[in-house]
Amino acid sequence: MLSTSARLLRLLSLLQSQRDWNGPALAERLEVSTRTIRSDVGRLRSLGYPVEAAPGVAGGYRLGHGAAIPPLLLDDEEALAVAIGLRTAAAGVAGFEETALRALVKLEQSLPAPLRHRLEDLVAATVAMPTECSAVPVERLTAIADAVRCREGVRFSYEAGDGTSTRRTAEPHRLVHTRGRWYLAAWDVERHAWRTFRVDRMRLRTPNGPRFVPRDEPEGDLIGFVERSVGTATWQVRARAYVDAPAADIIARVPPAVIVEEVDATRCVAHVGSDSPDQLALWIGLLDADFTVDGPPELAAAFRRISGRYARAAHALDRLEE
Repeated sequence: MLSTSARLLRLLSLLQSQRDWNGPALAERLEVSTRTIRSDVGRLRSLGYPVEAAPGVAGGYRLGHGAAIPPLLLDDEEALAVAIGLRTAAAGVAGFEETALRALVKLEQSLPAPLRHRLEDLVAATVAMPTECSAVPVERLTAIADAVRCREGVRFSYEAGDGTSTRRTAEPHRLVHTRGRWYLAAWDVERHAWRTFRVDRMRLRTPNGPRFVPRDEPEGDLIGFVERSVGTATWQVRARAYVDAPAADIIARVPPAVIVEEVDATRCVAHVGSDSPDQLALWIGLLDADFTVDGPPELAAAFRRISGRYARAAHALDRLEE
């Protein structure tokens, strides 16, 4: 038989692990009577835990939302996951480093020695790559997240890559963190299209816009949409490559940002781009198939330069073999 204190901790752990419990199920797990469960629930409430109860046959108990954050019971793996998350939580969020560090210190002090050693081993074996990405104030992220939850439009000024600023109204769908930056996937109300906005370039205006009915995800694939938007945003040169290969083969060779459309069973068209004509010409050549290209004149000049370079290298190699 567990002591009262141990039983309360076990009851709290059960309430945190599952949304709803009925009294008999809790009594069976703790090997006590339902009357004892009711008494223990009262003790938890007196300690500040908002345990809600529903009467009747289908009633039960659940841990509600309180005005203050009560202590949480974490198992070893959960505690380790939270500690690792706190060590990386400040990435891309301005002013969050000190808050995350305070929480991490509290957590590490409470970890048992074996678990603390596991965390120390992981930290010692890990190297964080430096990033030059602009940090985002946590208040901006929480304001956008609240608009997503409430299905309210957001109004903001947006600074483009060339420094120009425009006023936008959008229906926020999801916040996405990728490649060291925060992005908002949203429906642009004025442009009647899905857009991806860099959150560090957004300056929110108040009040929020009107409530909206959520739309279907762009292209049925939110992650793919954001990857394509982010991946193509910096392209300086764009082209369409008509490739003599099945679409499935080319899709397997290109990053998610590249859109590949099937022409027929043996051909496809890839919408490609890069930072310069020479880089794009080299990249298209890596598709390992014959192709024709619809693109700017600079790309044709790049193909000629690269083909000449390769021809000279091949000629030099032939002479060595003679």
